[in-house]
Amino acid sequence: MNSPVLSWFGIVRLGLVQTGLGAIVVLTTSTLNRVMVVELVMPAILPGALVAVHYALQVFRPAWGHGSDLGARRTPWIVGGMAVLATGGLMASIATAWMTTHALFGIALAVVAFCLIGAGVGAAGTSLLVLLAKRTDDNRRAAAATIVWVMMIAGFIVTTGVAGHWLDPFSPVRLIVVSGSVSVVAMVLTIVGVWGVEGRSVARARPVLNSPSRQSSFREAFMEVCTEPKSRRFAIFVFVSMLAYSAQDLILEPFAGAVFGLTPGETTKLSGVQHAGTLIGMAMVPLIGAIYPRSRGNLQIWTIGGCLASAIALLCLAAAAVVGPSWPLRETVFMLGVTNGAYAVAAIGSMMALVGAGGERREGVRMGLWGAAQAFAFGIGGFLGTLASDIARYVLTSAALSYSAVFASEAGLFVVAAVMAVWVHRAPAKDETQQRAFGSPLAAIAEGAQS
Repeated sequence: MNSPVLSWFGIVRLGLVQTGLGAIVVLTTSTLNRVMVVELVMPAILPGALVAVHYALQVFRPAWGHGSDLGARRTPWIVGGMAVLATGGLMASIATAWMTTHALFGIALAVVAFCLIGAGVGAAGTSLLVLLAKRTDDNRRAAAATIVWVMMIAGFIVTTGVAGHWLDPFSPVRLIVVSGSVSVVAMVLTIVGVWGVEGRSVARARPVLNSPSRQSSFREAFMEVCTEPKSRRFAIFVFVSMLAYSAQDLILEPFAGAVFGLTPGETTKLSGVQHAGTLIGMAMVPLIGAIYPRSRGNLQIWTIGGCLASAIALLCLAAAAVVGPSWPLRETVFMLGVTNGAYAVAAIGSMMALVGAGGERREGVRMGLWGAAQAFAFGIGGFLGTLASDIARYVLTSAALSYSAVFASEAGLFVVAAVMAVWVHRAPAKDETQQRAFGSPLAAIAEGAQS
């Protein structure tokens, strides 16, 4: 039975889930980060390690996606994942408050809390994207991706503004109350967002207990998805492109301060310029699609173009590092935001379009595989960016040249990602040789390496 197509209002409703998810994540990864470092005078490596734990847990996204495939329903995984995330967010604030009196116990609880945060984000986010992909018309996917991600960023903005207001004057009790309130609001938004979206038609379409898809183990399902050239190649594309996308996050503001002499307040405003550009870039893809309908569904062209445009913007930043203060830095950073936003929406839209390309009952595993690749790239992207900057500074003995080399390297990664986007498009849906070797995982891996 075909699933009903989501209306625009239905897409916005699902976007509420992403808003709640973004609200909890930004509070735990940004606000608690600042509290630990500034108010509690903890080493910066502590929140950095906790955020890394949150990303590391998302390597299990394919397993959680497989669980939702077996049940043929995504709603329980979305609601359950958000409940785990909300619990983790509240526990993280309690742990941070506990650090004021018993640092070791607080840190131990924070590790558990960030494990829950990573698990909740992975379980809820994977099933949400699968549900959105299955219920969105092909020509609306870019617009749907824009709506959902803009609503997530709106969650960032509203949460930081409101929480910042209520956290002053700061106290551990206020921190717990604010975090708990955000978690409750996120749960309410999630329930409102998914209520009745799947309907009873999905329940009737649930596979019988003795069907092959029902009986298959996660290992079999994962190996089956890995034998699909499109799924495998797209996972590699997501990793490389998101690595390029995230590697500049932690070095942009230090670069602006070291090379252009901007104050901390000015570099913060510069990040705001980049985020504004990202929102415009996200909105640009569906807007141009509405003006020129022929471009609406061509997500491959948008993905390739976004990668190449992002590479050009990063090359301009590399030139800015060499030229110095006379370069129009704000305009360049704004351009980087626009190109990154266009790329991100096109890539997410492509993810939604490809999730069902290999057949039914494996959508969750595919989306989980790609989500894990994205999380892994984000987890190491910031670290590699800062590490590359330090190495380049040691070798080149110049801050400007070191930043220029790193930005140019990131541009190269985006060019590689653009080539990979073509590589993904040319892949067959299934690899018959690998399917015959499916019984032997080593044979499947060996065959996959050759492609």
